[in-house]
Amino acid sequence: MTMQSDTTPMQGLVHVTSVHDFAQTIQRLDKVIKDRAIQVFCRIDHSGEAAKNGLELRPTVLTIFGNPKAGTPLMVEAPTAALDLPLKILIWQDESGTTQLICDSAEYLRLRHGLSGDLKPLRAVEDIIALVGSSEDLSS
Repeated sequence: MTMQSDTTPMQGLVHVTSVHDFAQTIQRLDKVIKDRAIQVFCRIDHSGEAAKNGLELRPTVLTIFGNPKAGTPLMVEAPTAALDLPLKILIWQDESGTTQLICDSAEYLRLRHGLSGDLKPLRAVEDIIALVGSSEDLSS
């Protein structure tokens, strides 16, 4: 598997194909978030909830996370940004068994909410999914 990134602005999404299986990708996301001292607000296991209700869904997990010190100024500038903050990463396994990561692009969020301030906090999520999906060693 090779990592690919698609930042098609029209769709507003950044997409990375992970070189790791689903469980490893989740573990890598957890490590990166912990190492960066980012707060996880919620994890939604869509496939687990589907299974509890007798439904089938390939592994699909949404992680909602952020840093209030970074996100609050964006919401002060544009209160509608609270619709998309905290940030989210969706990890799922496609029909071929390959693990996919996706998040909203910083540019999409800037345009959607008319943000003009520092977008570095929004771009961080794009860096995170690229790192998580890559073969880069996270031990350092």
